[in-house]
Amino acid sequence: MWPPDQEPDPDPDPDPASARAGRSAPGAAMPGLRALLPARAFLCSLKGRLLLAESGLSFITFVCYVASSASAFLAAPLLEFLLALYFLFADAMQLNDKWQGLCWPMMDFLRCVTAALIYFAISITAVAKYSDGASKAAGVFGFFATIMFAIDFYLIFNDVAKFLKQGDSAEENTADKAEEENSDSDSD
Repeated sequence: MWPPDQEPDPDPDPDPASARAGRSAPGAAMPGLRALLPARAFLCSLKGRLLLAESGLSFITFVCYVASSASAFLAAPLLEFLLALYFLFADAMQLNDKWQGLCWPMMDFLRCVTAALIYFAISITAVAKYSDGASKAAGVFGFFATIMFAIDFYLIFNDVAKFLKQGDSAEENTADKAEEENSDSDSD
């Protein structure tokens, strides 16, 4: 979907007239703005794709709720859209490595769990209670967003569980070694 391709080679023979005029080549991005974009390698990763899908579905759901008679529910998709964008850029810019004081996996896990539960509840209500097409569309996109958030929190939970199991097995190994060294039994 987003295959990483190599940067194009610079033009070996640039147009000297445009270089003297101070104009850049069409389509060339300014280096300052390019620093704000997430890296293509991150966007190709599973986490990047999930965050893109979450933010996209949240935005579509928000727009559907704005156009529907169920506008009381538009705050949740807006908040989840902004949080998904925040985590997208935080993960892409590797803020979790820079800000060590925050427990990033737990914050992301709680964001995904609450988003899945809230989207599920408001989607059922929007589909069942309201009859206009925009409410039905918002409910359907909300169900898709629920699935995306559920997949994300399942993957985060598995990663955290693996990490904790590795920590527990290391503690058990050191405890077993200490127990063997302290034992006074003779096997003869």
